[in-house]
Amino acid sequence: MMQAWGGRWTDAGWSVGIWAPKADEVGLILNGRAHAMERAADGFWSATVPARPGDSYLLRVDGQDIPDPASRLQSGDVHAPSVVVGPSGHDWQTPWSGRDWAEAVIYELHLGTFTPQGTLDAASDKLAELAELGITAVELMPVGQWQGDRGWGYDGVLPYALHPAYGSPDDLRRFVDHAHSLGIMVILDLVMNHFGPEGAYLHHAAPPFFDESRHTPWGAAIDFSQDAVREYWIQCAEYWIGEYRLDGLRLDAVHQISGPGADDFMTTFARRVRAVDESRAIYLIVEDERNERFLRENGYDASWNDDFHHAVHCALTGESDSYYASFSHDPIGDLCLALQRGHIEEGQPRPGRDEPRGEPCGDLPPTGFVNSTQTHDQVGNRALGERLLSLADPQGVRTAFALLLTAPYIPMIFMGEERGATTPFLFFADFTGDLAEAVRKGRAAEFAGIASLGSKVPDPLAMDTFARSKLDWNDPQARDWLDLTARALAFRRDHVVPLLKSGRSQPAQVTRHGAASLAATWHFHAGILDLRLSLGQSQPDLQPHENAAFSLGRIGTDPFALSVSTRFT
Repeated sequence: MMQAWGGRWTDAGWSVGIWAPKADEVGLILNGRAHAMERAADGFWSATVPARPGDSYLLRVDGQDIPDPASRLQSGDVHAPSVVVGPSGHDWQTPWSGRDWAEAVIYELHLGTFTPQGTLDAASDKLAELAELGITAVELMPVGQWQGDRGWGYDGVLPYALHPAYGSPDDLRRFVDHAHSLGIMVILDLVMNHFGPEGAYLHHAAPPFFDESRHTPWGAAIDFSQDAVREYWIQCAEYWIGEYRLDGLRLDAVHQISGPGADDFMTTFARRVRAVDESRAIYLIVEDERNERFLRENGYDASWNDDFHHAVHCALTGESDSYYASFSHDPIGDLCLALQRGHIEEGQPRPGRDEPRGEPCGDLPPTGFVNSTQTHDQVGNRALGERLLSLADPQGVRTAFALLLTAPYIPMIFMGEERGATTPFLFFADFTGDLAEAVRKGRAAEFAGIASLGSKVPDPLAMDTFARSKLDWNDPQARDWLDLTARALAFRRDHVVPLLKSGRSQPAQVTRHGAASLAATWHFHAGILDLRLSLGQSQPDLQPHENAAFSLGRIGTDPFALSVSTRFT
């Protein structure tokens, strides 16, 4: 039986455990008093002592005092003592068994920039507006604690501990409870492929946690062949799902979870996480650049589908650099593939790509693909953090957004997209000293080859960069976008979701018309969904439906237009 990471309550008192297989001596420093820890054969060290909630503690590993790598709560920043956490006394108000995945309309948000206050309580006050629009799930960008106050969350080093700038653990419980009362699922983005650059004391406590022979873009790879490593992440996920009644997880960049033991870890992870509470639905989404089907056939519900995003982006902007290269040659043709099969790149040779990527996934259910036209990655990794409305014809952006919400794949909205936000979402961080300077220089060097930018790349450490990324909730132009969102999501609820729930009966049929138009038909056991789209040039031979259930612009006349019809059997 693998021992538990971090602190927990037992009949004998409060116990704490850490894996430090190479250490000669490990001790617990509780409220400044030293206690010996016992070593087990597998390299786990543990101690059980009298303690009270609120007590502070450190772990002394070969003479160095460190916070608990599985800390549930910190007394300060990532270098400060950890805090003994008592059993939750939260009085949950909402009976909740979850929602059907076919009903998912995901809203990705960053807590720090979603509201002026940047807190869970402030975000909770906005949930009713999202529910009224028809949004059924919020996906929180990572909340595991990192150094400093502001950041995207992907530099976390204490993945069990809620980042304190957002609020307290009970604030998160109230947020989830309120979301459930409105019918909204809460999904957490969890990063298991790397740790941030400051405060990752596992490097000292457990060097075998990492495989120095392999590297990710963010440093040494994590060694998933180690039982203790696998347990660290599984117990972390179990904690978030169980302690906060979350509805699921989005797992960041699982293509970097590789090497010996990785596949077994991922399948075990899915089984264990779902077993936390079998009385309610728990969903698992992956970000996986490989375009493979293995995970979706072994416990995972869906994968982020960047292919759809890239085809839409290239069609609207004409951009062709970096990862857009292979999607810039024929973006409308690629969009036909995305609507027909989900992924575009399925292992076939493609111009702009040196090696094929992906494998055939077109027989997977449409609910196995999370589509988007904007995400934190695709906006925030631009030098100036521009949203699509700042890069392309506004009517084209509206049409692509309507397509996202009415097509039979799981749609994901990036915060503010539903209201036509033009505020940027920039890269920002809150490091100091040499690390801050390295991040600042690294960001500038990343875009040094783009002459048009000159010296305009924002300083990621500047408070103004963070402040500029906050949503504007008083934009008078938002009403038209909010009306479009509500109308499209009402159509989705009444027409698309019943078809998805019935299951697909045969492959989709997609036909291209001219340079920038297409017609798509999806067959389900309950009926047919028929869609006609122009994305940049009208096509007179493509006619609108006589009785369209949803339309935007006029097919056959307008360069940007969408018409959607359903027929139930």
